[in-house]
Amino acid sequence: MINNTLSSYSASTPSIDTDLDLADLGQKGIRQLESTLSFSPSLLLSISARQTWLMFAAAVFLVTVPVFVEAPIVRSLPSLSLALTAFWVWLSFTLMSRTATYVWGDLLLGFSWSWLAGAIYWGWLRWEPLWHLPVESIGLPLACWCLAKNWGKVGSWFYLGSLLGTVLTDVYFYLADLMPYWRQIMRVDADGAPQILQNALMQVQTPWGQAWAIILALVLLTVGILPLGRNQRHWYAFSGAVLSTILVDSLFLLAAIAA
Repeated sequence: MINNTLSSYSASTPSIDTDLDLADLGQKGIRQLESTLSFSPSLLLSISARQTWLMFAAAVFLVTVPVFVEAPIVRSLPSLSLALTAFWVWLSFTLMSRTATYVWGDLLLGFSWSWLAGAIYWGWLRWEPLWHLPVESIGLPLACWCLAKNWGKVGSWFYLGSLLGTVLTDVYFYLADLMPYWRQIMRVDADGAPQILQNALMQVQTPWGQAWAIILALVLLTVGILPLGRNQRHWYAFSGAVLSTILVDSLFLLAAIAA
């Protein structure tokens, strides 16, 4: 009887050890899960940071590159440039219909408004600088409506950033008395453009022109850099559009110097 009891006890011992091992494994799994969960916020923050900076880079691209892509198209084929607006709008809504690409469609929609304004002004009204800001503001009511509805924030803020850069650039043209050169260069052929650019450059290099260039550049830098601290995609789109204005203006200045 005693032997049978001992045999029974020895047979049950491995089962107890197995249960203890499983308990240890369970505790290790919980600790690993807790470790993973504790790491997740930093991982999510890293992913979010990459996405916001990618949005910033995309905004810079959409302001800078089309200046040199749309310009030749709109000068020779303004109707085609205008028609391309419909394509950008269609593509933006197509991207917005998918969760994974929604934010890029949102950004592209704001770009569509800028493209439309550029197609209209540079296609048919470029000879008169006074029409520039009214035409560039064509998407302003729509952007304000979208923001009031809390919809399309990325594209709306991108458009507003691009418009702000345009406003400050035009203000500088008024202050530095560059509007006459604007009118002249829109009416001459390619052979006469270098001399007009040189004359405009001399106007920029006056103390008055240099002082206002520094002031407005500082305004653009301040307005463009401050929103980056908010770490939100629509603010990065706004900042990218504002700061890229400095890049575009600098490229035009270099073109005038090289002329």
